[in-house]
Formats: sequence, C-alpha cells, structure tokens
Amino acid sequence: MKKKNLVLAFVLIIATVLSACSNYQFKPTTNFEIGDFTVTDQRNEEVTLESLKGEPWLAMFIFTNCTSICPPMTQNMKLIQDKLEEEGLEQYKIVAFSVDPTYDTPERLTEYLNRFNPSNESKWYMLTGYNQKFIEQFARNSFKTPVQAIEGDDQVIHADTFFLVDEKGVAVKNYSGNGGIGDEVPFDTIVSDMEALIKERLKN
Repeated sequence: MKKKNLVLAFVLIIATVLSACSNYQFKPTTNFEIGDFTVTDQRNEEVTLESLKGEPWLAMFIFTNCTSICPPMTQNMKLIQDKLEEEGLEQYKIVAFSVDPTYDTPERLTEYLNRFNPSNESKWYMLTGYNQKFIEQFARNSFKTPVQAIEGDDQVIHADTFFLVDEKGVAVKNYSGNGGIGDEVPFDTIVSDMEALIKERLKN
C-alpha cells in the first residue's frame, strides 16, 4: 500500500510540474518603446524598426574589436538560439547593434558572426551604418543602457545586457548576457519568455 501511495504521489508531482511548465506566464518588467531607425545589416541590406516588427527579438550591443565581454555575450546568444531551435521555435529574430560602427563594416560583422557558427544565420541581424553619436543616443533613449566611446582607445563602454523586444517594438524585459560571478545567464527563462511571446502573437 505504501509503495502504491508513493508512486501515486510521484505521478502527481510530475503532473504538477508539467502543468506549471505548460502554463508559463510571461511577465514584462520594462516598457521601453524603441525609437525608429534605418540601418544596414551584415548582408548589406536595409533594416528598420518597422521591418523587425511582427516577431519578438532579442537585442544586444557588441562590437567586433571587443577584447572583453562581446565574445562571451555572442556565444551565449548562440546557445540561446540553439535552445530556441531545439524547441522548434521559428518566429523570432536576434539583433546586435554595433557600438563601433565606423570600424564594423558589414563584412567585418559577417566574419565576426561566422566565428560562432550560429545554428540559423538567417535569424541574425548584425547592424551598422550609423555614426557613433547615433548609437550612443539610441542606446540611452531606447534601451536605457549606456554606450560610450573611449577617447584615444579602440574599446567602447557598454553593458552586457540582453533585451527582449516584443513584436510591437517595445523592450519588455532584460537579462544578464555575460554571466559574471553571482549573475548567471538565465538561458531557460529567456527561451520560455520568447516562447510565451511567440504563442501570444499567434493567438492574436
């Protein structure tokens, strides 16, 4: 009898966990409306805020000559995409704004992205084609995040944050993108949040 009760209890626990997973509720924590832009991606194609709308996207700020956080951030974003693809999620984009647009040509951005061997390159938009003043103001005004060139240095100050933008062009949540000490990258949460936004879009 005890064994039967234990099995029943185990089944109920599993059922509760699965139910909780299937009923995951996305909760936005920010409400930053992204400003309009017209830029160029690594394919030398024009990208606008309007062209990105219609699907949720993950955004980050990086540059190809970065000697610190950009490579691990990009690798982490690649791992997130691997998980999205494993889940069969297709209606998403990944957007990387270069914070060193003078140096980061479309060709350099292509070469940089290829180092990470993304599972679906077509989902990536590596953006450039603007000046330094624009990206510093755009990052501050749209994403509430700092970007600052260092005078006399080839490095640029920026945060290691990933931003989740909904299909309407509103940044609704952000996450650690580098995973420093005591601040891990929440891979599973990001994937669950993206899945919730995709499902919500499909319902509407």
